Amino acid sequence: MKLPLLALTLLGLLGFAPRAAVRPPARARKVVFIIADGIPADVLEKATTPNIKKVIASGTYLPAYVGGGLGTYTQTPTISAPGYMDLITGTWGYKHNVWDNAVQAPNYQYKNIFRLLKEARPTAKIGIFSTWLDNRTKLVGEGLPAAGNLKFDYHADGYELDTVAFRHDKGSLYTHAIDDKVVAEAAQCLRQNAPDLSWIYLEHTDDIGHRYGDSPQQQQALAYLDAQVGQVWTALQERTRQHAEDWLLVLTTDHGRDATTGRNHGGQSARERATWLVLSDKQTNAYAQRPPVSITDVLPTIARFMQLPLPVATQRELDGVPLLGPVSLAAPLLAAAPDSLRLRWTALGGRAERVKIWATPTNKFKTGGVDEYVLLGTVPLARQRAAFSRAAYPAAFYKIVLEGEHNTVNTWLMPAGPPTPTGK
Repeated sequence: MKLPLLALTLLGLLGFAPRAAVRPPARARKVVFIIADGIPADVLEKATTPNIKKVIASGTYLPAYVGGGLGTYTQTPTISAPGYMDLITGTWGYKHNVWDNAVQAPNYQYKNIFRLLKEARPTAKIGIFSTWLDNRTKLVGEGLPAAGNLKFDYHADGYELDTVAFRHDKGSLYTHAIDDKVVAEAAQCLRQNAPDLSWIYLEHTDDIGHRYGDSPQQQQALAYLDAQVGQVWTALQERTRQHAEDWLLVLTTDHGRDATTGRNHGGQSARERATWLVLSDKQTNAYAQRPPVSITDVLPTIARFMQLPLPVATQRELDGVPLLGPVSLAAPLLAAAPDSLRLRWTALGGRAERVKIWATPTNKFKTGGVDEYVLLGTVPLARQRAAFSRAAYPAAFYKIVLEGEHNTVNTWLMPAGPPTPTGK
């Protein structure tokens, strides 16, 4: 379907020129991201965590959120697997289609950061060190044709299936033992092999939260986590001193907990949505300085740090904004009225910048196809708004992309409210 010419406040159509590919940096840039499960922001902030505080002192602590846009089509359950998928794809549930821990039908068209790295730089090395095997086999989809037949160069996971070495006890101490094993394997691999991109996932903090809620046991679990983060941080500092490498450590969580007991999550209460993000880099940008940031911001941040070029089609689908380097805009909003469609955004770039506005009435990307976008026009970035005639907008569905000089954001015209999961 071709997009009709819109009689709008926007001016003429311009051709699209793809961005030039960015070569890998001369000095190696490598990333480790850690997901420590189920830690609300208020719990971390009051915990005794000397090692995490060292990372923060070297970098940045940011209030963050999960769960997508509350009451909108991007709303996503505050459950673990959806949270992990939010991070590794840079999209919310309405795109990646992971709605619970069963991980029944993930949409691998929304490529994860490991796949994007391997496709751009086939010789890059990737690693995963996880207390949940499904992170590798289901979420990333290692070895699955639909997920690009991706293979990790290094992995340490699946220990939860070994009930002899890690006997499952009612107090969930076995997940602490597995977390320790995973971190030891990760630290050794980082020292010896230095994968370009690694994911460390640690579960014990969430297990303790479910069992004891807001409690001394929870604080002890945070102390265990802090020691584990310290091991990873020490390994990265050693690599930085001994090799021509720059490292970014990203530490975050996948959801908060209920305000009443601290035992539950999955809903959209303020405490379940309120999380945090630690970067071992002080040079955050104008977007990061307007928190809360989002878990979907991690993928574009990793790509920006690694100077990793992302395909245009991927950029147009990302729901996050880089936290490092220059940015142009964020927070696109589309409001529909009987006679008009009004678009707004937050300008973060220079006053001389302009924003290109693209649209397509299709979502072929979802099934591996190509959406034909038409450039509606350009407006000054600083204007922060554009208006479209409703009469010239006959489609019931549109994807609208705002392309700034330094980043791209998107918003969709569709009914408000949480999307209906597919593939169930």
